[in-house]
Amino acid sequence: MAPRSLSHVMLLLGGAVAVLGSVLFFVWKAYFSDGSGRRRRPWWEAELSPYVGELDPDERQVLVLGLDGAGKSTILHCLSGHGAKERMAPTWGFNSVRLPTESFQMDLLEVGGSQNLRFYWKEFLSQADVLVFVVDSADRLRLPCARQELHMLLAEDPDLPVVVVANKQDKSEALSVAQLQQELDLQAFGQREFFLLPASIPPAGPGSSPPSIHHVWTLLLDLLSQA
Repeated sequence: MAPRSLSHVMLLLGGAVAVLGSVLFFVWKAYFSDGSGRRRRPWWEAELSPYVGELDPDERQVLVLGLDGAGKSTILHCLSGHGAKERMAPTWGFNSVRLPTESFQMDLLEVGGSQNLRFYWKEFLSQADVLVFVVDSADRLRLPCARQELHMLLAEDPDLPVVVVANKQDKSEALSVAQLQQELDLQAFGQREFFLLPASIPPAGPGSSPPSIHHVWTLLLDLLSQA
């Protein structure tokens, strides 16, 4: 039987990965690598090629991390063109989205931000082309925790492009982008290049994504085209 796509396998695993983060890491490694460091062609390319011709095997991987409640799932939902929702259920394990662009397939994997899953975050970095780290700008009490987790990730891979999304800028208690830059102590990494983007995602109905998400999308396209 042909191997399933990453998103299909994740759906089958379901909530188990909320406890067994190592299983999720195994899936990420197994379905995006052939063991030699090269990325695998998706299983469906061979099966569909007689019907649709040669498919573009070029893929880019985006890893989306951040503390629970930061708004990762909402951002993924908007990036996929579905607009904002009034309520978004917490991610107990993962979310995955595959988005076609003119030049490549963009695969986004969000790993939940609960404490039991953060331990495994760093294991996913080797397969990522870009890291998106989402921060709740209004959650001042947990900013030290977000800073610590981000710094640990940055220390693991000094060359990985990083986009920090300062989410929930529409809230009255939110820190500004400049304040977040200080609170996250990004200057501690010297000349390393960061991208810190503001985001506010009020529920605006299906198919409506705010301009801030368009800016994130445009930046991802630019970074991934260089990967």
